[in-house]
Amino acid sequence: MAAKPLPGRPTPRLYLATPLVDDPAQLAADLPGLLAAVDVAAVLVRLRETDPRDMISRVKALAPAIQNAGAALLIDGQPELVARAGADGAHLTGLAAMEDAMPSLKPDRIVGVGGLATRHDSMAAGEAGADYLLFGEPDAKGQRPSSEAIVERLQWWDELFEPPCVGFAASRDEAYEFAAAGADFVLVGDVIWSDPRGASVALIEIGEAIARAHAATFGKVRAEG
Repeated sequence: MAAKPLPGRPTPRLYLATPLVDDPAQLAADLPGLLAAVDVAAVLVRLRETDPRDMISRVKALAPAIQNAGAALLIDGQPELVARAGADGAHLTGLAAMEDAMPSLKPDRIVGVGGLATRHDSMAAGEAGADYLLFGEPDAKGQRPSSEAIVERLQWWDELFEPPCVGFAASRDEAYEFAAAGADFVLVGDVIWSDPRGASVALIEIGEAIARAHAATFGKVRAEG
C-alpha cells in the first residue's frame, strides 16, 4: 500500500453513529436538520436486533433523511441486510467478520472494520480491501484504549497506509486530538445524542474542533512545505 501524500490533504469529515434504533420515527424527523447543520460523510445505523424484516424496515425509514443529505448509510453489523435495506455498506467488528462479509458486499458497497486489537490485524484488514479502519471504539465490555493509544495508532496508520482511518471520539477534545493525529474521519455517537444542549449544537462544536485541529496541524505542514 502506498504512503499518503501530505500536501493539500482535506479536513477530516464527520461520521455519525446513531443511538440503538428501535422506533425510527423520531430519529428520521431529527436527522434532516442535523445533517443540514454540519458536513457529515456517513451515518452508522445501529439497530436493536430483532426480526430481519423489522430491522430492514427501520433502515428504510431512516434512509431518505440520510441519503438525500448526501451521506452514506452504513449498518452496524448485519451485512446480510445491506442490499435488502438499500444501505450503502456495513461496518464489521473484527477481521474474521469483515472477511466473511466481503463476498456479499464487494465491489458495490462500503466495507468498514473496527475491533482491530493489533497492528497485524489492522494491516491484514487493509490488505484484504477494507474501505476504512476504525480505531478507538469500545469493546463488548465498554472498554476502550486510552486517547494516547488511539492517537498513536492513528498516526502510525496515517503515515504508512492508504485506506482511510477513522478515530472514535468520545469527547470534543478527542475529536480535536484525532484530527490532529491524521484521522481521515472522526466517528461520534453517544457524545452527540447525550448532550443536554441538543445534538445539533454538539455536532457543530465537534466539527469546528476538527477544522481547527486540521488547520493547526496540516496547515502548518503545507506552509512549511
